[in-house]
Amino acid sequence: MDHKITAFFNNVKGKTVAFCGIGGSNLPLIRLFKKYGANVLACDKRDREALGENAEIAGQYGAQLRLGENYLKDLDADIIFRTPGMKFDMPELAQARKKGAVVTSEMEVFFDLCPCRIIAVTGSDGKTTTTTIISEILKAQGYNVHLGGNIGKPLLPEIESVTPEDIAVVELSSFQLISMRKSPDIAVVTNLAPNHLDIHKDMQEYIDSKKNIVLHQNAFGRAVLNLDNEISYSFKEEVRGRTYLFSRKNNVENGAYLRADGTIVMNEYGKETVIMDSADIRIPGLHNIENYLAAISAVWGLADVQTIKSVAENFGGVEHRAELVRILDGVKYYNDAIGTSPTRTVKGMLSLFDQKIILIAGGYDKHIPYDDMGKVVPETVKVLILFGATADKIEAATKAAESYKDGNPVIIRVNNMEEAVAAARSNAVSGDIVAMSPASASFDMYKNFAEKGLHFKRIVNELK
Repeated sequence: MDHKITAFFNNVKGKTVAFCGIGGSNLPLIRLFKKYGANVLACDKRDREALGENAEIAGQYGAQLRLGENYLKDLDADIIFRTPGMKFDMPELAQARKKGAVVTSEMEVFFDLCPCRIIAVTGSDGKTTTTTIISEILKAQGYNVHLGGNIGKPLLPEIESVTPEDIAVVELSSFQLISMRKSPDIAVVTNLAPNHLDIHKDMQEYIDSKKNIVLHQNAFGRAVLNLDNEISYSFKEEVRGRTYLFSRKNNVENGAYLRADGTIVMNEYGKETVIMDSADIRIPGLHNIENYLAAISAVWGLADVQTIKSVAENFGGVEHRAELVRILDGVKYYNDAIGTSPTRTVKGMLSLFDQKIILIAGGYDKHIPYDDMGKVVPETVKVLILFGATADKIEAATKAAESYKDGNPVIIRVNNMEEAVAAARSNAVSGDIVAMSPASASFDMYKNFAEKGLHFKRIVNELK
């Protein structure tokens, strides 16, 4: 084990370490820190009944539980691991810092201790698919890859087994990046658009948090930026190392781009290499061409052309992302629960097909605008089925579009997913496409987008 890792855990022995949030991602961390002799506090706003099995597991690992509304009040700990969704500047954490506590996060500590190269991906849309594509290419090339971060798996519990020859591939959210002061060796920014404005104080804070992915790179770092996205491209001015751009619309001098004839090309300092035809990519959609352009720019020099092409031809995509659930009575049902913002739904499900679709949308309100989505809906949707907190916003934006006419699209309001699927089925005929892509977060009715997607799939699969 790397000496830096050994020194860190030797220093943890006898310290009180608090983990905020008793979810699946923190449980392996509780076990790890107990193994090295820390006194562990497992803290959560929920009570024991609401936590269920997780509370039992945390207790079995030897953690002391602090539960309920005041779980952070007067928290007496040497080290506090905040969960990514917690605001870094919340009063309880500020008070703890004043008392001498170290406030950090799982990903910050992983970055500090990781002995191998780190490739990290952030953005408003496409980051999970891009992260997964990078991981699949590197695994196919023969690397030992540690995949995690915001993609759903903590990486710090794996730190003991990470070697310098491995590669860590990490998805990072704005909530993880906001307090980070170390950047990855290779940083990818897929795109940036208004998102999470229910938690960030404004758009500038959201952008600044994302910028941390490149701000702390050294001269040997690589930043992969989207030329077609103004905010992502603007990070170019902050890059100390090499900048690789990717573009679906323009040729680039250094990076991967899409030619007008559909060919994907990598250009590195004037040397062009044809990678493949974009039609070779198995997962559909223009946004997935962009995801591959970003991934190619990230792995260039680490993987060969044939490996990249083979992954593109065989990789079937990530669950909850334009996922074909079932064909029933000639109707295709797609689960795109990852469509948690209007830009994601527009660039995703609303760009995939040559016909108008039946769209199920709506959910938790992140206080982001729907005007641009509203302009696209009459051109791409024949039946719009809405429920959730953002239903009014999506309907208003659609009716405000110049191309909207009464009945184009038909707009149906329902109360829940069961009613939404029933409405979709009753309005669909053979050859139609039904897609559940909320254009909103899921927290109004579900724990997360995955739970919403699984609920949709279960209802669809139970249709007779």
